[in-house]
Amino acid sequence: MNLENLEIYKMARELNKMAWGIYGPLGWQDKKTMGDQFLSATDSIGANIAEGFGRFHYLDKNKFNYNARGSLLETIYWLEVLKERGKISKEAFSDFSNKITKLHKMLNSYISSTKLQKAKDEV
Repeated sequence: MNLENLEIYKMARELNKMAWGIYGPLGWQDKKTMGDQFLSATDSIGANIAEGFGRFHYLDKNKFNYNARGSLLETIYWLEVLKERGKISKEAFSDFSNKITKLHKMLNSYISSTKLQKAKDEV
């Protein structure tokens, strides 16, 4: 399987595109204080999934998957801050929130399946 075919990777890349759509209209100060952190966290999700995918050992793979999950939760934090401060529309918040919730579940399943694969290989 190629990385580009991995559903969680595709979903993370989709979130990147959505994040840039949210970031673009922000004023310079909002970009500096919240937007840059939001983009960095969102970018880190896919980057960690990619790095973990390239690792051989299961524990090493999941180390990066856990980092991806941490970045996902940080993304949720910044998304909520942007909403609370009136910097994004309710519709943009809802769309992004729905996708990130779906990705969170998919990432948890991916982590679990990696653990199961390790157990199968040890038998």
